[in-house]
Amino acid sequence: MRVLIISTYDTGGGAAIAATRLMHALQSAGHDVSMAVRNRLGNDPSVFPVGSHTGNRVRFYWERGVIYLHNRLSKRYLFDVSIANSGVSVTDLPEFRSADVIHLHWVNQGMLSLEEVDKIAASGKKVVWTMHDMWAFTGICHHAAGCTRYESSCGNCPYLVASSPNDLSRKLFRKKQRAYAKGHITFVACSQWLRELAEKSPLTRGHEVVDIPNPIDTGVYFPMDKVMLRDKMCLPQKKKIVLFAAAKASDPRKGLEYLIQASQTLAQERDDLFFLIVGTNSEEIYNRLPLPARSMGYIPPERMPELYSAADLYITPSLQENLPNTIMEAMACGTPCVGFRIGGIPEMIDHRVNGYVAEYQNSNDLARGVTEVLFKSDQEAFSRRAREKVVRTYAPEKIAHQYTTLYERE
Repeated sequence: MRVLIISTYDTGGGAAIAATRLMHALQSAGHDVSMAVRNRLGNDPSVFPVGSHTGNRVRFYWERGVIYLHNRLSKRYLFDVSIANSGVSVTDLPEFRSADVIHLHWVNQGMLSLEEVDKIAASGKKVVWTMHDMWAFTGICHHAAGCTRYESSCGNCPYLVASSPNDLSRKLFRKKQRAYAKGHITFVACSQWLRELAEKSPLTRGHEVVDIPNPIDTGVYFPMDKVMLRDKMCLPQKKKIVLFAAAKASDPRKGLEYLIQASQTLAQERDDLFFLIVGTNSEEIYNRLPLPARSMGYIPPERMPELYSAADLYITPSLQENLPNTIMEAMACGTPCVGFRIGGIPEMIDHRVNGYVAEYQNSNDLARGVTEVLFKSDQEAFSRRAREKVVRTYAPEKIAHQYTTLYERE
């Protein structure tokens, strides 16, 4: 079966990484799969860029510029919403014409306009859309952050300075309705949590909504020798190492403040903890931690399995999440995880089985989870069960089979 995946990026972000992993899983299952992207950041021969470099930059800044002007020159929500007012043409591509399945992923920031989504839906092709956030079924936002207006038709959007019943969010909501109505779309949520939200939106009515998790290569992410790795990286052997990683470590949505508060609680009780902070701007967290730590900065993906394996625990105090790749990666390396009860995290971490699910925005419970996993539980059992969960649930061949079944469904 010929599948064309469409994604803004092939690497550089959780959604892009998940799309590329799925491409490889489908290829291993025997499908002919290629990926069209706005920005090709990797070197996979199956990935090809569309649109010129200059044109793509213009489209990106044009969309952000309209949002900036619409919000009266405020940058506050500049990247929390997308309006898809510009994008590249994919329906004219030979790869599009020859494909049996058109598989959309994260297509914002100048990749696809709503006009192009309209053409894709009307093409008569089998269209599958894997949702990595809420944008496909809201008016303009990527995360509704508690707002439920998308359950009717948006309007009075909290992300707009000049919101009103018929504001930009409602206009885009109606535009999406018209585009989606041109054909049938199978919406795939990466978590049960996201599927349940999507089913509440009028934008998915008349379409199929299912949930299939992202895959991970368990042959790349696997437990390695902890002692050897710590020697290699000059990490302490006698301390429990807690790892935190994010593309941008200082992003408020990644829960920086709750991580700091939890570390302050832990510092009052323990002196045998060591924090590893990975991601750009990681020094901002490092400078505020009361416990011994190391700021690692940006680490390329191929080195992350070693860091996961060197750590005793992975912590994610994120405030907005779907199905975080980092939790899946850590668990595949046999590293138990602690995170808030938000999004798809409770589906990944089995509470007190292979990690700890803390009450949302409760830094004391986050600290309690660290203590319980590292000092009050059978850590070997937690580690083994974390790996087993990933192999059982997220292995590439299992996810490829689920998508193949979806592709072949009439």
